[in-house]
Amino acid sequence: MPAAPPPTLPEELVEEILLRIPPDEPAGLLRAFLVCKSWSQAVSHRGFRRRLHDSHQAPPVLGFLHDWDDEDIPDFISATVSPFSLAVPDSWLWQAVDCRHGRALFLSDDPYAEELLVWEPITGSQQRVPVPVMSDIGRTTAAVFCAADGCDHCNCHGGPFCVVFVFSVDSEDPDDGEYDTAACVYSSETGAWGELTLMHGEFYMHFTYYSSVLVGESLLYFMTDGGLILEYDMAMHGLTWFKAPYSCYSKGIPSYILMPAEDGGLGLVEELDPHLKLWSREMTDARWIPSRIINLGSLSLNGAQMGATCPVHVLGFAEGANVIVVTTATGLFRVQIQSEEITRVCDDHGYGNLIPVVGFYTPMPRAMNTPIWTLTSQKYYMLLSSAQSRNGQSIQVVLQLNSNVYVSEQQPVAVVVISHVGKRERKQRRPCFESWTFRVQVQISTFTLGCELFCTQKSSNEKRKTRKMTNKEKHG
Repeated sequence: MPAAPPPTLPEELVEEILLRIPPDEPAGLLRAFLVCKSWSQAVSHRGFRRRLHDSHQAPPVLGFLHDWDDEDIPDFISATVSPFSLAVPDSWLWQAVDCRHGRALFLSDDPYAEELLVWEPITGSQQRVPVPVMSDIGRTTAAVFCAADGCDHCNCHGGPFCVVFVFSVDSEDPDDGEYDTAACVYSSETGAWGELTLMHGEFYMHFTYYSSVLVGESLLYFMTDGGLILEYDMAMHGLTWFKAPYSCYSKGIPSYILMPAEDGGLGLVEELDPHLKLWSREMTDARWIPSRIINLGSLSLNGAQMGATCPVHVLGFAEGANVIVVTTATGLFRVQIQSEEITRVCDDHGYGNLIPVVGFYTPMPRAMNTPIWTLTSQKYYMLLSSAQSRNGQSIQVVLQLNSNVYVSEQQPVAVVVISHVGKRERKQRRPCFESWTFRVQVQISTFTLGCELFCTQKSSNEKRKTRKMTNKEKHG
């Protein structure tokens, strides 16, 4: 007589177990998602992300977007315990400039495209936004943030958002030697840009590609060259500027990045080997006050002592996680402000700046995924070579195209990271089909497999032939 199955764990106990999975290890939640139907429903429930946020408070740094042109370096640098990848928009076409509230913002590298791209790293959703002015403007920058009223930003994917676009141009009067800086706001709810806010002045704003800083609900700050900081008050529709502490730009090269201060106002972190010096700006008398110093000189990283022989360069700040990102000759590191704990991320590759991606990564609900075979309704036909795991067992592929996950309902399930290789020439033997090739990486637990996916679509001529044959059969 077969043994009775073990009793099912209560849902409350299952959730308590899942909440104890480290948030900086997305693979743990993915494996839990694949255990059974009840666990899958628990992990993908909208309330689970909120409880995850309440249990761990600060969200983890999942990784970084960067601007380093090197095909050997992925566009997304994982910072989690178990490395994973995201289908980042093509870095040859898009420049990452900001990431906040579950959304990353990209400027087009094509001068004729005149658009921005809003991308949700967790869901893979993308939305293009046309820029509000022509492409003959000067240096630009932009910011993105959630626009939902009362949102706590722990689960605001798919909701309304706003984009702030900022640029500098020469003044209409070429003889006055001054410049105009402008800003405007795009609302995803209205699908339109608001009116331009203008500032006339003697400085031309050369914006850097470091993330903006949002203070409160309406104050945005942007870094520019020469130690200038631009403030945009979205509530009052006003632009103004002020300077960083002199020591932060006295050497001609900015040695700081902006960050929210610990008191809730504007702050910055200055690289001062072997220290990180934190500043905060007093709003009443508009002056910079040193707040504290994080001493890195006592830390030895890979045998190299930080200091004059191993200088520290600040590359970014992760809002929400309160993490400073620094690089040295020995690698890329993150420094937690409260605990001053330092963690090595990866080797140094000469990054110019990094855009941190922060949030709780949880698998998407099955209802939001699409079975592989339903893609045939889009007139695509998938031909997959059989893939086997190391122990010889067949695996079932989950297809990911442009960050959208297509899950087969059969088990076991794999995670696939896909990149587009290119369009192939029409095959001579089958001239009625056009083919595309994608490079696929299949990952299950601790091992990874590689294969190629061929997508073929019937040509328009073949479609017409098929319709003619069908009509002949119908009419005898």
